[in-house]
Amino acid sequence: MWLIVLEAVGALALFVFLMWWTMFSGRAKGELSEFNEAAAESSKDDTAPGATKPPADAPGP
Repeated sequence: MWLIVLEAVGALALFVFLMWWTMFSGRAKGELSEFNEAAAESSKDDTAPGATKPPADAPGP
């Protein structure tokens, strides 16, 4: 009986460790700095996300 419980606890511990490893490994402080800079710059613009601005020499409306 104890062997089954021990095996279940070991499997749960391995599962939790693998989930933690895949979620939080590889990035020093969470999100990438390039992503944060791009998000900050796009929030400054008045355009919709994904929209492009016309060139400066384009005729106006």
